[in-house]
Amino acid sequence: MTQRTVTIIGGGQSGLHLALGLQSHGYDVRIIQNRTADDVRTGRVMSSQCMFGNAVALERDLGLAFWEEECPDLDSINFSVPLPDGSGGKAINWNGMLDRKAQAVDQRVKIPGWMAEFERRGGRIEIREAGIAELEAAAATSDLVIVAAGKGDVTRLFARDEQRSVYAKPQRAMALTYVTGMTPRPEFTAIDFNLVPGVGEYVVFPSLTTTGPCEIMVFEGQFGGPWDCWGDVRSPEEHLAKSKWILDTFLPWQGERCRNVELTDPNAVLAGTFTPTVRHPVGKLPSGKLVLGMADAVVLNDPVTGQGSNNAAKCASMYLDAILRRGAGAFDAAWMQATFDAYWDYAQYVTNWTNALLQPPPPHVLKLMGSAQAYPALAKRIANAFDYPPDFFPWFAVESEAEAYLQQLAA
Repeated sequence: MTQRTVTIIGGGQSGLHLALGLQSHGYDVRIIQNRTADDVRTGRVMSSQCMFGNAVALERDLGLAFWEEECPDLDSINFSVPLPDGSGGKAINWNGMLDRKAQAVDQRVKIPGWMAEFERRGGRIEIREAGIAELEAAAATSDLVIVAAGKGDVTRLFARDEQRSVYAKPQRAMALTYVTGMTPRPEFTAIDFNLVPGVGEYVVFPSLTTTGPCEIMVFEGQFGGPWDCWGDVRSPEEHLAKSKWILDTFLPWQGERCRNVELTDPNAVLAGTFTPTVRHPVGKLPSGKLVLGMADAVVLNDPVTGQGSNNAAKCASMYLDAILRRGAGAFDAAWMQATFDAYWDYAQYVTNWTNALLQPPPPHVLKLMGSAQAYPALAKRIANAFDYPPDFFPWFAVESEAEAYLQQLAA
């Protein structure tokens, strides 16, 4: 069979994962992206990128888990809700052990490393902006063009899917803070999830960054509330001070852990918003040629459930399998839609669960989260469903199913 050629627009988590996978099967792969490895390495943090066991295994299977030994392991998920009286106590607090370790490698470490590996294996990376003209040129010389970049003119090729897109505007004011010097948790390492009802969510966990081990602090503030407070922050130092103020005020046991924290580097902060959106996956260029959207370019979720990098890895893996199965067949519209549909069969659960968590929790969800203190099996199941979100359904989403499950646990 003649060697097939694939061009991937965007060299992030999903684009590089797919490129390296195709490369290992003899495909001629080219990546077009707008940042060099040094740009990424020395730039601002991009995400929190905690990856659970299934996603880590996909990287390991391709020989890409380069930092597995030095990256801190995450053993569990801890969930806390403070008492509403402001006393600093906890109304809910439980820990669920993960069946397989999770890890978080800063994309400023991972992406340059993967770029170097792709080029070492003979791959081509072109550093430039990719607009419609560049996509036309790529489509004219490639068997398949995949868009794994979620910004700019290119995204307009993929129309918003109104039926699957619940929100028309951002739902949280988001911020990241990478620090060293945080007091470790006394027992298991954890993805430490803290919910302040009506205010926001705070998640913190160990990671590996450009300067070594660190902790990543993730803030999700409801608009108009006290955590919607990043607009007037003018420096990294002010960002860190604001992070500590939030914890001291609303989650004092977390504030206590942060008495001696410092930023890992001057680019260790990020704040912003985006709208969770699902898009139609097949884009048509002015010439009539087709391109296929992948991962965040077509399914973008709020990071409150920590699924972005996990989705990217799983989408890339599914697309890789679909391309390999296609053999010499045409990458036509029907194949593109079917390839995305197979991914959506999984991703719909992530999207529905994430979107639900952006709303005030219904009584049955509050009951489940509170009951996990009494039922370790429930705490463990909730924790491991972060690795495989379809397991949340239907018992987490449907009140009658939740009641039946709780009765089963009680028995």
